[in-house]
Amino acid sequence: MRLVIQRVLQAGVTIDGEKVAGIGRGYLVLLGVGHEDTKETADKLVKKLAALRINEDENGKTNLSIRDIGGELLVVSQFTLYADCSHGNRPGFTLAAKPEQANMLYEYFIEKCREEIPVVEHGCFGADMKVDLINDGPFTIVLDS
Repeated sequence: MRLVIQRVLQAGVTIDGEKVAGIGRGYLVLLGVGHEDTKETADKLVKKLAALRINEDENGKTNLSIRDIGGELLVVSQFTLYADCSHGNRPGFTLAAKPEQANMLYEYFIEKCREEIPVVEHGCFGADMKVDLINDGPFTIVLDS
């Protein structure tokens, strides 16, 4: 799994002109699933995500987790995180999981996030989504299993 975690002041997802998800302060997580990923992979990354201390404390140090600040989470599936651009100019996606496996693990990841973080919103797997955000910092982290 690959996660691109963006600390945001707000973020949202629109599909066909309709806003389907939105959060305030927290993280926008772009989630890519590889063909070797499992539920155990998701479990490990959810725990890491929830405990990651990338929010500023009263002294301006990145010392607080999303739980510490009462932050919200928006999870968006993005298979293109597994793009392979090493041959030519057109990316290949053979490292990405097949849609059935990816969707199952995407849904599982969201379910596990809800056990750790009170507010979890999400996009729609496989949809043509428009994602908007106000990046806080900007502060972006990549986690890779």
